[in-house]
Amino acid sequence: MERIEVILDEKNIGEIQLFSDDKKAGKMDISISRDLLRVFHTEVDEEHNGKGFAKLLLNKLVSYAREHSLKIIPLCPFVHAQFKRRPEEFQDVWYKKLHS
Repeated sequence: MERIEVILDEKNIGEIQLFSDDKKAGKMDISISRDLLRVFHTEVDEEHNGKGFAKLLLNKLVSYAREHSLKIIPLCPFVHAQFKRRPEEFQDVWYKKLHS
């Protein structure tokens, strides 16, 4: 059974942690400032490759951003690739800085 938790310290730096059978199986490194959620890195333990755990973490990231009215800055290559692959699915939470 999988469970996912968002863990933040007093400076709003932390992780989205994924547990499988009560053992940490993956995580996303994140930080929040103002209304922006930065995701730096996604990692799933090798023994869990192919189980869709990175997708579970991505889903939690996006739902958390929506619940808290945050925009995501996808600094993580995995998250950025997913956003680029399906921009319509993530357009409401994807922060794209406009260039003047």
